[in-house]
Amino acid sequence: MFWFHPQYNPKDYQWLPKHYYQVLALMFAVEEINRNPNLLPNITLGFHIYNAYQNDERTLESSLMWLSGQGQTIPNYSCGKESKSIGIIGGATSEMTFSMGTLLELYKFPQISYGLFDPLLSDPLQFPSVYQMAPRDTSLPLAMVRLMLHFKWTWVGLIASDNSRGEKFLRHLQEEMARNDVCVAFVHKIFTHQSFRDQLHENLTYTIRTSTAKVIVIYGNTDSLLGWMHSQIQLELIWRMWITSSHWDIAKKPSYIYFNYFHGALIFSDQTSKIPGFKNFLKTIHPAKYSEDIFLKNFWNTAFGCIYKYGEGDEGICSPNASLDTLRLSYLDVTMSEQSYTVYAAVYALAWALHEMFLVRSEMESDIDGANRILYPWKLHSFLKNIQFNNSAGNLVVLDKKKKSVAHYDILNYVTFDNDTEVLVKVGEFISQAPLGQDFSIQEKAVKWFTWNGETPQSSCSRSCGPGFLKKVPKGKPVCCFDCISCPDGQISNQTDTEQCITCQEDQYPNRQRNQCLPKVETFLTYEEPLGMVLTSIATCFSLLTALILWVFVKYKNTPIVRANNRDLSYILLMSLTLCFLCSLLFMGRPTATNCLLRQTVFGVMFTVASSSILAKTVIVVLAFRATRPGSRSRKWVGTRAPIYFVLFCTLIQVMLCAIWLLLSPPFPEADTHSDHEHIILGCNEGSLIAFYFVLGYMGVLALGSFTVAFLARNLPDTFNEAKFITFSMLVFCSVWISFLPTYQSTKGKMMAAVEIFCILSSSTGLLGCIFIPKCYVIFLQPHRNTKKTLRNNYSS
Repeated sequence: MFWFHPQYNPKDYQWLPKHYYQVLALMFAVEEINRNPNLLPNITLGFHIYNAYQNDERTLESSLMWLSGQGQTIPNYSCGKESKSIGIIGGATSEMTFSMGTLLELYKFPQISYGLFDPLLSDPLQFPSVYQMAPRDTSLPLAMVRLMLHFKWTWVGLIASDNSRGEKFLRHLQEEMARNDVCVAFVHKIFTHQSFRDQLHENLTYTIRTSTAKVIVIYGNTDSLLGWMHSQIQLELIWRMWITSSHWDIAKKPSYIYFNYFHGALIFSDQTSKIPGFKNFLKTIHPAKYSEDIFLKNFWNTAFGCIYKYGEGDEGICSPNASLDTLRLSYLDVTMSEQSYTVYAAVYALAWALHEMFLVRSEMESDIDGANRILYPWKLHSFLKNIQFNNSAGNLVVLDKKKKSVAHYDILNYVTFDNDTEVLVKVGEFISQAPLGQDFSIQEKAVKWFTWNGETPQSSCSRSCGPGFLKKVPKGKPVCCFDCISCPDGQISNQTDTEQCITCQEDQYPNRQRNQCLPKVETFLTYEEPLGMVLTSIATCFSLLTALILWVFVKYKNTPIVRANNRDLSYILLMSLTLCFLCSLLFMGRPTATNCLLRQTVFGVMFTVASSSILAKTVIVVLAFRATRPGSRSRKWVGTRAPIYFVLFCTLIQVMLCAIWLLLSPPFPEADTHSDHEHIILGCNEGSLIAFYFVLGYMGVLALGSFTVAFLARNLPDTFNEAKFITFSMLVFCSVWISFLPTYQSTKGKMMAAVEIFCILSSSTGLLGCIFIPKCYVIFLQPHRNTKKTLRNNYSS
């Protein structure tokens, strides 16, 4: 804020003991190279260590000290007489590499960055002298999303550092999440600047506490994490699942109890190989052995919680038997951490490039004395660009930017214990170049979760829609925030969180839960079911009754009541009614092709015979009375065979209509899968509805004609005048069939057959009862009225 001179401006530096691992890796690599007779023979490597304090200003200051020498910061001056270094290994973060590279590029010094791969550093115009050791991390967003999909975490919060890398990571991660229908609960950035930082950290803590997301991805550098961790964090953070990369250091620090809240976190770490001999090397590290290393003393004091005072005859307060290989994870990873492994490879890259350069120079200048060799660091670039070798772990090391491989990741589970210890356990891996389905693997049983019951945490905006329901996203909400709606009729869902229900096949129907399709049961009007048994019994009884009445009429064929109104027509009518009762049975049973062809045609012809017989009988009544008039021409029609021909003619017309119907569009068996929810209704399709209604209409015309003539002749005087009975019978007949049409159209399933059978039976019963029962009454109960004498007396009166 320009209140103080920069020299006195207080800085928020943090001593990070874990960063000293990289120094140990460098020391181990240098000692290993110096012992190797095949690499840089007769040459001993050395190194300088400068502390950057994870700060741009101190990084620039350390770079100037190295250039000037002897701890001075004088630009463009070299105050040291010792030989200069030929290259720099530095830049745990992109920001540090930017600060160093901008200055060192002026002098063309090779700089090898061991931080995360950054495409900006690959710009050959801006940073031609910067080489990156880390592989490309473009697959990290995909790896994290695969983890989310595996555990069905669809509602995730995102936290990242406020820098270019954080911006890029958030953009790529959000794109990958959107492609896989994983929603972002919130996005928050952690600032490393002092201004308003506490307020921003408080806002972040509030966001995490109030969000329903139980899974949070955190990404960035250690600076931003420490700034947030050292602020006042609420206890609610313990109920969160953290996903991060190994570059964000979440290991415990002494007296920082809040780090316990990262228990159960899953960390994506670049796959590295074990370096042989590194663990044994750690046992040899001691401040007494490396007395010139001032950082080792600080690290020792912090790691072992004691004070080491080095001096002649003074072994210090710390135990002389202390060894780094006994430290817990907070201070040291004996298998070499990811960045330490990168530093180790970077030292070898410089060594091999220098080795190649010496080989070329020895061929060109074999007579030059080794002591007078002058090394120009910028000449090392051509060798670094083409360097390619296998390190002691057997891994290929390449610095060419175009040949950089994509990173593979180990998935580590961070576990803390009550005794203030911690451990990283490998539980899975992600191989970006493996085939789909084989690229991601994780051992769920090996993961220690943060939940109190040890179960896998769930993180979703909405509860899962179980089978029988589908997801529907309300307008304006993320795809993960949905409502569960029951599947429509005829559809099911047998999976969780389905977006579309499955339509059952035509011969299936959904169960009540709508999670399974059940086979539909075929149904039709059978003789065995109660309704079928009742209708069959009625049809059989009335057909037998009609046959009995026919037998009575034949027996009493010479009586006046039988001979009245044309005895032959009565026989024909009774036989047709018998067949009408029996033809109703064709509408029951499993529909077949023959059954469907016969049922409507037989019904139509039989009822036409009955209707035309009744019409003929009605006309006979009228003609009989007209024949009594003197000189009436109607006399010749009475007692002739003309009524029989009339019946045959009317029947022939109906037969022709039925024949045309059967030729053009005959009825056929049909399985109706739509009318009933749970059944397949077997029935007969009428083929042509027009022909069907023509047949019914023709019968209706005959019935209406009979009713009209009988109604007009109802008052004619005669002892056995049938006109009144025919009027009543045709009234019943017409009423039944007029009500049949709307009822038949509104009825579904096997009840359609039942309705038609009922109409056939009721109309036939009406004709039988109204016309012939009164005559039977006279024959059996009033036989005295059925004599010629009574008939003659009535006629005289």
